[in-house]
Amino acid sequence: MVYIPFVSLLGLQGALNPFASKPEPASVLEPALVNAPFINPKLGGGSLLNHDTGSGKGEPLNIIISGLSSPWVLSDGGFLHFANAIGFDIECFGAHLGAPQSANLGDGHGWVNQTLELRNDYGNPIIGTCWESLVGGNHLRMYRQIGPNANTGALFLAVSEEETARNHHNIRRPDGYDLGRDSLANSAVGLKKYNGVTYQTTAQQISGLIPPGNEGVNHEIPIDGKVTLLTVIIVP
Repeated sequence: MVYIPFVSLLGLQGALNPFASKPEPASVLEPALVNAPFINPKLGGGSLLNHDTGSGKGEPLNIIISGLSSPWVLSDGGFLHFANAIGFDIECFGAHLGAPQSANLGDGHGWVNQTLELRNDYGNPIIGTCWESLVGGNHLRMYRQIGPNANTGALFLAVSEEETARNHHNIRRPDGYDLGRDSLANSAVGLKKYNGVTYQTTAQQISGLIPPGNEGVNHEIPIDGKVTLLTVIIVP
């Protein structure tokens, strides 16, 4: 089954045009009601593992984009622009083989499907994600904490390093989740300029949100239990 997220279709034109202009400020979400980097999903009955209906297990939400980041970064268009700046884009022509995965961020919305799924573009915003689909690489799913019980606006990412299409995009062993997290964080930290926007990103590694090991983890790949918090600020 080919799953084509609505947001991917919205972004397809931008993916095909690497010189597309920055989206209008109107794409910014309404301000979050809670002034915090994030709220631990477990406090509201949520989890730092998402849910894969196929396996019944989940992928770790191992990167959080802080709710204290610049508001535009936390919108769909703004996050896609930031992701472009660090080497990610929508999937090959907006198409995805397989079903979306859901996450419960403890914000009162329960289990909600991913908002966005992006892949490494290998430096080519037009066909790079098609190459990633063939040879593997870094990959993310994005979820937003914006429900009535924890409206921080923070973005929770499930990031992983994948194998090739021939290997069914299985997570790279032995540490594909930790590897994907660290690769994305290393790409993001510092100053990044893209299409007229400059981002300043800082990182903080957090322990204790998710236990280390492989209990409940998709493909039974062990994780180190660390989550990286990124704060992304747009600078003049």
